[in-house]
Amino acid sequence: MQTLQQKASEWSGVPTNEAFSIDETNLFQKLGLQTFINLSTNFYNRVYDDEQEWFRSIFANSKKDEAIQNQYEFFVQRMGGPPLFSQRRGHPALIGRHRPFPVTHQAAERWLHHMQQALDTTPDIDDDSKIKMMNFFRHTAYFLVAGDELKNPNEQIPCKHAAGKDNS
Repeated sequence: MQTLQQKASEWSGVPTNEAFSIDETNLFQKLGLQTFINLSTNFYNRVYDDEQEWFRSIFANSKKDEAIQNQYEFFVQRMGGPPLFSQRRGHPALIGRHRPFPVTHQAAERWLHHMQQALDTTPDIDDDSKIKMMNFFRHTAYFLVAGDELKNPNEQIPCKHAAGKDNS
């Protein structure tokens, strides 16, 4: 039986060592707090303006300013900064915190679409940091999909990014 990390690597196409290359550099020191705030603001502006109602509806019961703060505090904490998220909200427990939401392959891809656009348009993030961050985000998104399937084990849908698979 595959672990959640193994599923995340398979479905995301990002090997675990590449997903966690963010740990090789202190991205918080390199980029600074304001860059993470700008990235999360850019991202959630895109999410809340998404033209696809099914995706927007996932966030309908969340306040945008709280979502922005939760995200940038988590990113800061995970990428070398102070434990802002844990101090305010407790352990990140990503699978548990995302349990109420439909974290499907389709939703992960839409989330990643917006995150890639946000990374590409947020000033002060160098190309190497963008690659490391996107690898982490892609792997983590599919880690959450794998975790979500624990609550719906009969609804597994193959992902187009599955390593060595042709799901076209």
